[in-house]
Amino acid sequence: MSPYVTPDTLVDLCLGLPQAMETFPFGEETSVFKTSGNGKIFALAALASEPLTVSLKCDPEEGRALREEFPLWITPGYHLNKKHWITIVLDGDVPAELVEQLLRDSHALVRPRVPRPQPN
Repeated sequence: MSPYVTPDTLVDLCLGLPQAMETFPFGEETSVFKTSGNGKIFALAALASEPLTVSLKCDPEEGRALREEFPLWITPGYHLNKKHWITIVLDGDVPAELVEQLLRDSHALVRPRVPRPQPN
């Protein structure tokens, strides 16, 4: 994977996750990625912005650790709950592999749970 996450790469990563869909509830300039099963948001991005940023749902403790490790590139969620969301500047300073993992983690936090079969 390239050290940079491009807008096209970000869309491909998001839409490659199970039940993921792209919507535009805030206008054409903001892509909102959510799960089709329950409609919960796992990523928001202004794909045409410079620099490219993405906001992701994140475990509060992990979010705090990431903000300490990458203080210039990972900040509390922009216009979101600062405890449960982070915003990442995608200019190559945060490794692309980490961004991909955080995206998968965000999706896992909101994806619909499959009920376990009940014994008869």
